[in-house]
Amino acid sequence: MKKIILAVLGVMLLAGCAKQPQTMDNQVINNILTRVSVRQFTGEPITQAQVDTLLRAAMAAPSAVNKQPWAFVVVSDKQIIDRIGEEMPNTRCQNNAPCAIVLCGDLNKALEGEGRDFWVQDVAAATQNLLLAAHSMGLGAVWTGMYPTHRASVAQKILDLPENIVPLAIVPVGYPAEQPAVKEKYNEELIHYNRW
Repeated sequence: MKKIILAVLGVMLLAGCAKQPQTMDNQVINNILTRVSVRQFTGEPITQAQVDTLLRAAMAAPSAVNKQPWAFVVVSDKQIIDRIGEEMPNTRCQNNAPCAIVLCGDLNKALEGEGRDFWVQDVAAATQNLLLAAHSMGLGAVWTGMYPTHRASVAQKILDLPENIVPLAIVPVGYPAEQPAVKEKYNEELIHYNRW
């Protein structure tokens, strides 16, 4: 009887696994699949140790030919955060973010020639790493694109960036004052194998 019960439970478990990816018990996959954009913050400050962890995660990103053409501006000065929020409301910096991290490309470190613009992909990978690290730490964050729009030049002016430093994204980060629902984005119609 015990063997029959175990067999039935095994079949039930297998049937449940067929409906859901078996990777949900994997912490990394779960972190990726449950990350959401947080646009409202409590205003509670985050620690320097937390900022250091976020930056370490960002810098662990892959980059073309390992050039690591990135630079980071950590903004915790309330007046600067407020100015960013006033001049660029879509950054969500005016929503009680205690910190904003501006992820930039350093054109002096970018590849020469045909691969010059790979810095955009490199800094984008660093941005995603930072977002995932924030989520894993119980923090909220949102990716706000800057380059190639006029926002990049506004940020360059506010932050006194040298000409070779181009802001790709600004990520306000802090403790979330909202809990946005996780969105299911998987869509089989977007997948093609071997050719279109």
